[in-house]
Amino acid sequence: MKVLLAESAGFCYGVRRAVELARDTAVKTGGCWMLGDLIHNTYVVDELKRLGVRKAASISYLKSGDTVVIRSHGESKQILEQLEGKGILLVNATCPNVRRIQVLAAQAEAEGRTPVIIGDAEHPEVAGIASWCEHPLIFSGPEEVSDWLKHNLEAREVPLTVMAQTTCIRELFETSWKIIKKECTNAKKFDTICTATRKRQFEAAILAAKADVMVVVGDRKSANTKHLTEICKESCSRVFQIEKADELLPDFFSGCSVAGLTAGASTPAGIIKEVYAAMSEEIKAVENNEESFEELLNQSFKTLNTGEKVTGIVTAITPTEVQVDVGAKQAAYIKFSELSDDPNAKPEDVVKVGDEIETYIVRVNDVEGYAELSKKRLDAVKVWENIEQAVEEKTVMEGTVTEENKGGIVVSVKGVRVFVPASQSGQPRGADLSAMKGQKVQLRVTEVNRARRRVVGSIRSVADEARRAAQEEIWANIEVGKRYTGIVKSMTSYGVFVDIGGVDGMVHISELSWSRIKTPSEVCKVGDTMEVYVISYDPEKRKISLGVKDHNVDPWQVFMDKYAVGDEASVRVVKLMTFGAFAEVVPGVDGLIHISQIADRRIEKPEDVLSEGQIVDVKITAVDEERKKISLSIRALLAPSVEESVEAEDVEE
Repeated sequence: MKVLLAESAGFCYGVRRAVELARDTAVKTGGCWMLGDLIHNTYVVDELKRLGVRKAASISYLKSGDTVVIRSHGESKQILEQLEGKGILLVNATCPNVRRIQVLAAQAEAEGRTPVIIGDAEHPEVAGIASWCEHPLIFSGPEEVSDWLKHNLEAREVPLTVMAQTTCIRELFETSWKIIKKECTNAKKFDTICTATRKRQFEAAILAAKADVMVVVGDRKSANTKHLTEICKESCSRVFQIEKADELLPDFFSGCSVAGLTAGASTPAGIIKEVYAAMSEEIKAVENNEESFEELLNQSFKTLNTGEKVTGIVTAITPTEVQVDVGAKQAAYIKFSELSDDPNAKPEDVVKVGDEIETYIVRVNDVEGYAELSKKRLDAVKVWENIEQAVEEKTVMEGTVTEENKGGIVVSVKGVRVFVPASQSGQPRGADLSAMKGQKVQLRVTEVNRARRRVVGSIRSVADEARRAAQEEIWANIEVGKRYTGIVKSMTSYGVFVDIGGVDGMVHISELSWSRIKTPSEVCKVGDTMEVYVISYDPEKRKISLGVKDHNVDPWQVFMDKYAVGDEASVRVVKLMTFGAFAEVVPGVDGLIHISQIADRRIEKPEDVLSEGQIVDVKITAVDEERKKISLSIRALLAPSVEESVEAEDVEE
């Protein structure tokens, strides 16, 4: 018969951290306090008591200057405030995973969401989490969730944020979430079962399936030990939960060939060693094959190899590094330079204590007992994987133009250099590509050679695709009279072409302005924004005629409302004829200045005095409303010439 020891049996990081903090604090202070049991293990609590870590029945026993170690389960927000208010020094040994849930619950409520905690309402961890919000909901499992939804129909519309006690049985959490997800319209899930718990529960289930009998070691007050026992019973018919070795009985192992051993997160290594030794003796295991407990514990640690991926929990952020628990013998850390590709990023913006993080192992030093990790390098590997996938799936990626290169530009896509040939830049031939530097662009990766670190992309293909989609959208919804805001793309002597969102339409020169113009350049230039409307369109020939002039406005009526016979006006000469000159009074309405009304003397031709484009003051001498003709006079505003005065005197005599 053989004994199989679970790899993850014993202290988890949070418990080990709490015990070490309590021991160190007791030594430094000569004695300190704890509120309730630091962890759920009587033997550890008794050991701490011998070291000077005393248990206070209530806060009233404490005085200013006392030191209190906050247990790994955490404390309520109210108790922490009371302690600080009394001037008590706090050493917070709250498990980082528990603290993360406290923060999640508070954030959820701040966002107008209701925190939902799947766990034991009587457990100090759950009670502590609940204290960080006003109206939490606590359910032990799917039955309570279903019952709540059954009697609270309005709850289906309430925004919910669902989380779990760190030691919750995974099946209970997942089943509860499935019910909530199905019934509720606005629910978010955070998997807060700690990594160590998940691993311990998984290993226990596997081991129980192999064993004829399972032994689970841990304090009977320990929730995670209780859950381990329940999980083992699902796969093994003979499961015994004990607190120490002397509870083992020979009858436990009668008729079995394989015995499994696991332990809760708060069970010390010494107790596990004693139980393992006692089990080996009871079942008469072959001593030659027996492994020392030290070796078994070493086997329980994760083996770290340079170049591999590893997942861990952020335990601390120091001034120089991020410390990570990866479940190995070595202390693991990430230098700030290996945390992010962004040199300006602050560590606390990238990770927080309690976060689960996937990293790349840069170096392992077994002699000195540490491992260097890199998140940045792993992120780079993932980016390459994403880029390779993007090629296969022809997905669009976003990046920033960093430089002009020979024959094209370079775009940074999540830290990877992507070369875009000039022909694929989306710019006209011969354009200044350096002007694109700093621009955010969308592109499609067309070629990847990871070994040579060569990536080629195309901005043009994305732009062309977007343009085709925009064109189809235009043609599907175009109609006479519909208005668009367009961009002047090109100009001719007879009009301009305007891009209305992927499709070019033509505005004839006669439709550009009510004023008489010779060239479009008089009223616009390439690149100008122009408000246009559809005059007509031909889907088969793909031609659109656009207008700018507002035909709802009657220029003649504008003139009639503004002027009357005898009024003076400043007009623009628009055309010279042999018999006189036409001048624009208001846009779209011209009047005639007869040659006899141009000057106060006789002239041979209008251009002797006037030029096209000249602004002159005139008097409106006549208006023919029926024929819409206007007579203008410059002469009427001039003082009589000497010649005219002499003639007038001769007539009087």
